[in-house]
Amino acid sequence: MTDLSVDLGFIKLKNPVIAASGTFGYGLEFAPFMDLKKLGGFVVKGLYFSPREGNPPPRIAETPSGMINAIGLQGVGVKNFADEILPELKKYDTSVFINVCGEDEEEYARVVDFLNGLEGIAAYELNISCPNVKKEGKCPAQDPEATYSVVKRVKEISRCPVITKLSPNVTDIVEIAQSAEEAGSDAISLVNTFLAMAIDIETQKTKIANVFGGLSGPAIKPLAVRMVFQAASVVNIPVLGMGGIATGGDAVEFMLAGASAVQVGTANFIDPDATIQIIREIETYCKNQNIDRVEEIIGKVQI
Repeated sequence: MTDLSVDLGFIKLKNPVIAASGTFGYGLEFAPFMDLKKLGGFVVKGLYFSPREGNPPPRIAETPSGMINAIGLQGVGVKNFADEILPELKKYDTSVFINVCGEDEEEYARVVDFLNGLEGIAAYELNISCPNVKKEGKCPAQDPEATYSVVKRVKEISRCPVITKLSPNVTDIVEIAQSAEEAGSDAISLVNTFLAMAIDIETQKTKIANVFGGLSGPAIKPLAVRMVFQAASVVNIPVLGMGGIATGGDAVEFMLAGASAVQVGTANFIDPDATIQIIREIETYCKNQNIDRVEEIIGKVQI
């Protein structure tokens, strides 16, 4: 039997497949449709300190081989999460990652400081890269100095490992990845969605009320693979790859490019059991290739 476990250094996952933030609710929403315990882990919806309504509708639009969203990080806030959701998540034997958000550096720190007192959290995923909160689409992950500053501030107080989620909306992903590593990030995850726009030609109006949103789905996969390869080639911390993964083959491609684990996002909207199917397909691939441990393929792409 193939060993599907992966060791990220700060945690060992039973397999390399993680459900991505924003596409998996708080995990509990998927419990009626799949066995959460079979996942390597999942990342809950982004948490600000206080509840957040998000952007006005319409805030989702389909595109060829993908979708644009501008949800605006709607969420319940840390207190509601701690009181109502986390106790239920503890019932499942899988790794729970918390996507941490903030309007500024101090809010990131405030959210982490509150969460530090809770049990059942595997790591924080520091979301400094969401492109659909404000119309200008700017975020700390578009600047190496801002990236360094936020990550360092959070690492100073965090009692859990920190994964920094990076934006693809940059000229050079390498310098941003290096800034996160230098600031002390335990791992990086990439890519978040690409800043995008769509127009209804009949009404001549933007399909998204926020004007801009984040493009995800199979359309972005080749770009995401390229950025994961570039980042994994220069950092010495684990890379979690994501962007358009819909099959086990997609996941293997990211791992060959250097990802130690992968996150599955938009595919969850198509099939709530997508992550489980991807795990099965990775195992089948390894068996067909006579691979005993899935970790053997990490970064093994041949140029």
